[in-house]
Amino acid sequence: MNLTPLDEPALARLLEAAVSGADPLEVMPPVEDEPGWTPARRAAFLEFHRGRSLRAETAVERTWVIDVDGKAVGAARLEPRGDAVEAGIWLSRAARGRGIGKQVTAALLAEARRSGTPRFIASTTAGNRGARALLSGIGAKLAQRGDEVAAELPLS
Repeated sequence: MNLTPLDEPALARLLEAAVSGADPLEVMPPVEDEPGWTPARRAAFLEFHRGRSLRAETAVERTWVIDVDGKAVGAARLEPRGDAVEAGIWLSRAARGRGIGKQVTAALLAEARRSGTPRFIASTTAGNRGARALLSGIGAKLAQRGDEVAAELPLS
């Protein structure tokens, strides 16, 4: 597993991974359009990542493409949030359940610690048993409110 910093070539590979292995609602905000990976939804995916990570004037997070055996299988991100850094990961269906999320989380935790931020946070849904197990496995405290599960881990 390797984390490749997001740039335009990596973004094209990330879109390919999303289209071939994820539902749009798993990897991006909703877009009013027909279901599936329509041209409008693909363009919105690219614009979403350019705005959040690639354009200096609008970037709010650092994003990496998750590569396994030279192929993009998902994305990882860290976003500063006050005295915390919020982590996010998505993996294509074929990459799930193989321990990749655990490796990526360890890399994000190491990066968060290097940055000196005091708290690591993440969120998932109540039905995402894999993410809940991963987050509790690193020692994060989980709090559920409705369908949302918030995780927090002090780093200092």
